Amino acid sequence: MKLKTLLLILIAATCAATMHTAAQNPKREFRGVWLPTVGDRYYQNHTTAENKAYLLNILDSAQLTHCNAIIFHCRPQADAFYPSKLEPWSLWLSGKAGQAPDPYWDPMEFMVTEAHKRGLELHAWINPYRVGSESQICDSALLRKHPEWFLKYGKQYYFDPAYPECRDFINRVVADIVTRYDIDGLHMDDYFYPYPIKDTDFPDTTSYARYGNGQDKGDWRRANVDSLIASMHRTIASIKPWVRFGISPFGIWRNKKTDPKGSDTNGLQCYDALYADCPKWTRMGWVDYMVPQLYWQMEHKAASDSVLMDWWNDNANGRDMYYGLAIRNTMNYANTHDSNIPTQLGQKLDKMRSLAHVGGVVWWPCYDLTGNYKGVADSLMARQQSTLALPPMYPWLDNKAPGDVVKLKKKHNTLTWQAPAASDEMQRAVKYVVYRFKKGEKIDTSRAEAIVQISDQASYVETAKGKFTYIVTAVDHCNNESRGVKK
Repeated sequence: MKLKTLLLILIAATCAATMHTAAQNPKREFRGVWLPTVGDRYYQNHTTAENKAYLLNILDSAQLTHCNAIIFHCRPQADAFYPSKLEPWSLWLSGKAGQAPDPYWDPMEFMVTEAHKRGLELHAWINPYRVGSESQICDSALLRKHPEWFLKYGKQYYFDPAYPECRDFINRVVADIVTRYDIDGLHMDDYFYPYPIKDTDFPDTTSYARYGNGQDKGDWRRANVDSLIASMHRTIASIKPWVRFGISPFGIWRNKKTDPKGSDTNGLQCYDALYADCPKWTRMGWVDYMVPQLYWQMEHKAASDSVLMDWWNDNANGRDMYYGLAIRNTMNYANTHDSNIPTQLGQKLDKMRSLAHVGGVVWWPCYDLTGNYKGVADSLMARQQSTLALPPMYPWLDNKAPGDVVKLKKKHNTLTWQAPAASDEMQRAVKYVVYRFKKGEKIDTSRAEAIVQISDQASYVETAKGKFTYIVTAVDHCNNESRGVKK
């Protein structure tokens, strides 16, 4: 969807939305969008300028639909959408693995900067183990230097999760990203041990003989993944303790028929097939947020989103829980309570917001949001996300608010202010919230509909006519909000 069209829709949607609808939307909610790069041949067939415009359109669409986080696929298969001394440039960027973009640019730095301008968080999304097929691997890739660390399964190569050297290398990649870029989160999806190929076991016999110590093979594989998750948590925390670590697993942990603690479903189990014991990671405090991929419809016979929403809510373990929703699946099926409503968009978000331990949603993929698939962007802007929202706080990382903004001034239709002083990086103001109230209206900053801007910019330009009172707050890395300053 073109930006101009989206702007027109936004204006119309804002006018149409009722106060009742706006009041239903929370002030605090994670609203992420996945931006995948693997398999996307757009970049390699367009110029740097065209690629930047392409990404800006995605960011603008996210902002206009009041999302607040972009999950950017910066390491799709042991390669990089950024300059790296550890791994080659991604073939999905330039068309050839190891070849830098020409004209040269750094997509990661570009995305961090442009996302923050729009009040969006930027979460760097990596695939830990996937490497690619033989034809996709260049001479400078780590596989060429240490082939003994890798295994071929089907047509694809993977890091062998058993090797300590592989875990160490992946942590070096994570440390490099976290150190060099002002990201808000580090994100992994559902690819741990690869999805099983029928009648073909993952060929890790050699590493099992070396490291297995007689363990059950499934338990041993899960322990290998656990070791990576725990070490990544330590790596991130040691460099920038405010950067959140999030994981988006396959939507079924275990079926109840296999394990009484599992969900009332009948599908692939990530515990058994991918060796990912996701609830353990939140129980241990290794992961800050979980985004199970609930890509089915509400009453799917084998994997009901309704059933799974309840199960994951009950297994949040004191960490943030968001739901990954596929836009096409959500928009292609009618509301199960009212068949006159052609989609499950409102139904899914109403259910999500009714659950005590669930704090947001991540939309898959960004292209369907930008393309306004079956009116999803229209509906979000008019109803389900008609107001801006701050992402949740992360009190186990930091619960101290930043100082108040200073030198707040209004000249004509422009507000300006300065950042508060901060002796601790955790309390540094990284963005600001502007609330607007009509003359005589009660000042209440808990109301989402009062927010008119969230941005890293220390200014706001009023475009509406009338007399208003403004409140400006500062927000730190962990989304703690300062007291408001009035103007």
